[in-house]
Amino acid sequence: MTNKKTLTGYIVNFIICVALVVFAVMARSLGMQPKVSTMIWQCCYFIILACSLNLVLGFLGQLSLGHCGFMAIGAYSAALISLAFQRAGFYTEKSGPEFMLVLVICIVAAGILSAIVGLIVGIPALRLKGDYLAIITLGFGMIIVNVINNLPFCGMDGLSLGSASSALYQNGLGFVLHQLTDYLWLPVLLVIICVALMFTFIRSKYGRTIKAIRDNEIAAGASGVNVSYYKVLTFALGAFFSGIAGAIFACCNSSLTTGSFSFTSSSILNSTFIVVMVVVGGMGSLTGSAVSAVGMFLLNYTIKNGKWVQALPNFAQQIFAYPMLVYSIALIIVIVFRPKGIFGTYEFSLVNFVTSIPRWPAILKEKFGKKKTEEVAGNE
Repeated sequence: MTNKKTLTGYIVNFIICVALVVFAVMARSLGMQPKVSTMIWQCCYFIILACSLNLVLGFLGQLSLGHCGFMAIGAYSAALISLAFQRAGFYTEKSGPEFMLVLVICIVAAGILSAIVGLIVGIPALRLKGDYLAIITLGFGMIIVNVINNLPFCGMDGLSLGSASSALYQNGLGFVLHQLTDYLWLPVLLVIICVALMFTFIRSKYGRTIKAIRDNEIAAGASGVNVSYYKVLTFALGAFFSGIAGAIFACCNSSLTTGSFSFTSSSILNSTFIVVMVVVGGMGSLTGSAVSAVGMFLLNYTIKNGKWVQALPNFAQQIFAYPMLVYSIALIIVIVFRPKGIFGTYEFSLVNFVTSIPRWPAILKEKFGKKKTEEVAGNE
């Protein structure tokens, strides 16, 4: 029975993934607006960021506040590599097999370079725990931003024509609006691949081991687990996927600036906000992180661009004028009523959701009926 249910789940998930990719491929013919395409691109790299941080924060149990630093490495690596190919005359237009090959090279290289830096940082940093690790990773994120700002080839036009600057213009990967719709299949496909790989990792012996380290590091070490190895492995893997998210960010934007990745960034693209996404979705749930990433992004977008805010009373408009205040209130509400996040450690499955609908009345009756019985017994 279990094997049949698992096989059904795999088939349904495969069909959904194929349908999403086909929809993304046909987005232009379906008349999708460029604004919607841009939002989907942004949601995609937020999903990968939140899920990759959940590997470290939720499953390994280590707090990292420098996750956007790895994304910055991936974004600038992909952009500079694409510029190098462009100036070498390998491709002239953003189409054709040559450009697709460059695109694959840039995305893979962005992930690998981020993973290497994550490995270098993780070896000394993961000897620490708790607040000390958070401070170390926070400092790392600030160091990355300052290093990029002072590298001559990371400024202006990039490569040898650049000078020390916080911006990288004429990004070889950057797509214009209509190209974002044409290549919409790219971020959708990358999200599916990355999340599937993360699920595979979590459900393997490596995933079970890092969960054991999270639950009781001393007991895991006493059982013969190489704690340092698994910590560094998970940290580097999270950095790898964060670098891929950075490559998607580089494709989505025609210019790069380190201000987008700084800890004090006013946008939702900062390490603190990514941590909030993971906490709200559930530390230990990849699907929770994905849903939370999309939800928080849409909340941010509707607050800043929604006309419904103007229809609210004046005092409410003043509150929504400070989006970070709204996010903080939302986080407090979630922490009070759902300390483990909305999903907790539960992984949402469409198959389980549909098959459980007929049992909802019995489940609600059992839950609330039992609670009512306990209250009556207490009053007596």
